[in-house]
Amino acid sequence: MDFPQASAVASRFEYLAESASTNAAMRVLSSDADAWPHLSVVLTDNQTAGRGRLDRSWETPAGSALAISVLIRELPSDPEAMGWIPLVAGLAMADAVTVQLADHQVGVKWPNDVLVGDKKLCGILAESTGSAIVLGAGVNTAMTAAQLPVPTATSFAALGAVADEDRLIADYLRRLDGLLSALSAWGDADRSGVHSAVSARCVTLGREVEVSLPDDSTLQGTAVRLERDGRLCVDVDGAERLISAGDVVHARLA
Repeated sequence: MDFPQASAVASRFEYLAESASTNAAMRVLSSDADAWPHLSVVLTDNQTAGRGRLDRSWETPAGSALAISVLIRELPSDPEAMGWIPLVAGLAMADAVTVQLADHQVGVKWPNDVLVGDKKLCGILAESTGSAIVLGAGVNTAMTAAQLPVPTATSFAALGAVADEDRLIADYLRRLDGLLSALSAWGDADRSGVHSAVSARCVTLGREVEVSLPDDSTLQGTAVRLERDGRLCVDVDGAERLISAGDVVHARLA
């Protein structure tokens, strides 16, 4: 497959006819820093053993979804800013999706899912290699309604749209690069404008949520804001809880 627009944006672009996991492939390739610079990309439409957050498996029929991994070497120096990288990826993908699904509400569910309406179109997984970050994203493109794994998922095809995959990836990379450059240049999410931009796209804010925490406990409350370091602030019966990691479920809107 040809991706001329995306190839022109990426510093290096490799399309794989099949990959067990583009993130795993990129982690191996990234050991050669000269050959794989900042904003290098590995992409496939046939990922056979992908992983999502919390080690969930992510498998799709061949040709029905795109799996893309982007290598991020130019990292912000402030540790607090590092927490924004998955959120920035979600914002960049939401903006790229909106270009093609302008008649739909597209937003980011904290920390890094892209929703169309209340259904998940894309998930993002950020993994550290020690000196770099691998940003993996899986986008449901041609998956039919019958092929969707859960009722809370969606795809371009299920929404009656045909994705321009090359433009989608090119738009994602441009926006991602711009946001990360601003975050690194300014050093924090507030001065770079990242905090306000992500907050404006975050459809979790203002919603009643249930959060499953890493220790297997859960909490319920209202998501009220994003903290300076990207953590989610949840009001639980008048007491604020700051969430750095967790699985968020939105309460259904009436």
